[in-house]
Amino acid sequence: MTFGGKRVYVSGDTEDIPEMRALEKIDVAFVCMNLPYTMTPEQAADAVREFKPKTVYPYHYRGSDTAKFKKLVGDASEVRLRDWYGK
Repeated sequence: MTFGGKRVYVSGDTEDIPEMRALEKIDVAFVCMNLPYTMTPEQAADAVREFKPKTVYPYHYRGSDTAKFKKLVGDASEVRLRDWYGK
């Protein structure tokens, strides 16, 4: 999607697919990680390191280690962690 000149990607419930890895020029990405329906933190981080959105928000991550995801992404993208579940 494009909003005001910003390209936004929302992964939805997906696995680590080639189409996601082939994305280009993404400003903001929302990437799921929640087994058994989506990706592990390792798979999600590996995909993010490949398509390199400027900013990435992990979501739909209940039970997944978001700190591990952030560490694995490193400086490939700015990872912004949010408390989507109101803990």
